Amino acid sequence: MKRFKFVAMMCCFVFVALAITPRVKADQHDKKTILTFSEPFEVPGVDAQILPAGTYVFKILDSWSDRNIVQIFSADETHVYTTILAIANYRLKATDKTVLTFGERPAGQPEAIKAWFYPGQTWGQEFVYSKKRAIELAKIVKEPVLAMPIETTATVPVETLRSVPVAAIKPTGDEIPVAEVVEAPPAEAPPATLVAQALPDTASSLPLFAAIGLLSLFAGFTLLIIMKRSA
Repeated sequence: MKRFKFVAMMCCFVFVALAITPRVKADQHDKKTILTFSEPFEVPGVDAQILPAGTYVFKILDSWSDRNIVQIFSADETHVYTTILAIANYRLKATDKTVLTFGERPAGQPEAIKAWFYPGQTWGQEFVYSKKRAIELAKIVKEPVLAMPIETTATVPVETLRSVPVAAIKPTGDEIPVAEVVEAPPAEAPPATLVAQALPDTASSLPLFAAIGLLSLFAGFTLLIIMKRSA
């Protein structure tokens, strides 16, 4: 009887582990990040879109091999302020905290977000601004800014952002290839799709699935032995 209870407990553990696995993967996939700003800041939008100081939620809505789509929500996630096209950019060293980089701005003007890096990862999201605003920002920061020929809005279709052409605008107004601005991954690193999607899911799920498999086999063999002895 005691052995039967033990097997039942092991089976329950397996079912609980299976139930929580999808939620863990989803949280890692969208990179949900809650950020509080003490001052107004600029994000891609119509002209210069300034968001007031406060708390916001950043999430990745969609991921592709060469680009990602980021959304910025209100703190309660009931309102989308903007849907942003971002190009994967790389840094040499990961940190254990969220990092935002900003372009230099004249005194008294809100800073414009350049890139968002999720904790523990060497790749991040460099935001793409409309071409009109990118030209203005490039002149201010005196360095190239990623640009696309459409305005960013909260309701811009995802299909549009997946295929819209992206370039980099120099302070002179000239366009250059994105590859000259965005840091490429190291030669030994996997392609961007694997870095952005497969690695987090694999790292979080494989050990759990392995443990579930072993526990299931153990429970099955134990139950089989008990049934044979009872017979």
